[in-house]
Amino acid sequence: MIAIIDYGVGNLFSLAGSLKKLDLDAVVTSDPSEIKKCDRIILPGVGAFGDAAEKLFNSGLADVILDEVKEGKPLMGICLGMQLLFEKSFEYGEHKGLGLIPGSVVPLDDVLKGSLKVPHIGWNALDVKKPDNPLMKYTKQGDYMYYVHSFYADTEPDYVLATSEYGFEVTGAVSKGNVYGTQFHPEKSGNDGLKILKAFSEI
Repeated sequence: MIAIIDYGVGNLFSLAGSLKKLDLDAVVTSDPSEIKKCDRIILPGVGAFGDAAEKLFNSGLADVILDEVKEGKPLMGICLGMQLLFEKSFEYGEHKGLGLIPGSVVPLDDVLKGSLKVPHIGWNALDVKKPDNPLMKYTKQGDYMYYVHSFYADTEPDYVLATSEYGFEVTGAVSKGNVYGTQFHPEKSGNDGLKILKAFSEI
């Protein structure tokens, strides 16, 4: 069973629908006891980092997630959920993240400087950096994924599984130990995205 964390941020039910299409059992929940019973956790998210982080920490769900990760349970963050895995974000101020992966979330505008549109919305090919990582098990070089974001994760190459070209190498997927994340939306990325969710379900 996969727990999809419901903390008031994100389109949870399209994600649940994608998992159902893969015949995977999933529950949308904010109940700590239910989360603890599940084998894996997905942290989705759409919107502002500060607001999302505040909801996670104030609800106690951040502590639940951190405890479950410490026990070795696989966690995957999607879009804003991936950004929350990092130490901090500079989206409208400075905000603390979960600190599970070293690095910061910073504006695309700082790099692009008006050369391309922000937010970055659309389909981009993946440049897979670590094909042996279990999250990339079914993903091929050049598979297309769907992005919607104005900020990106600035982190060490050690943690980067894949990037996409958008004026520079945008961090597309990351991992550290049993923690994984995708900046793109696998649930909105057709069959290529479903392969990512399938691979996560087998970790």
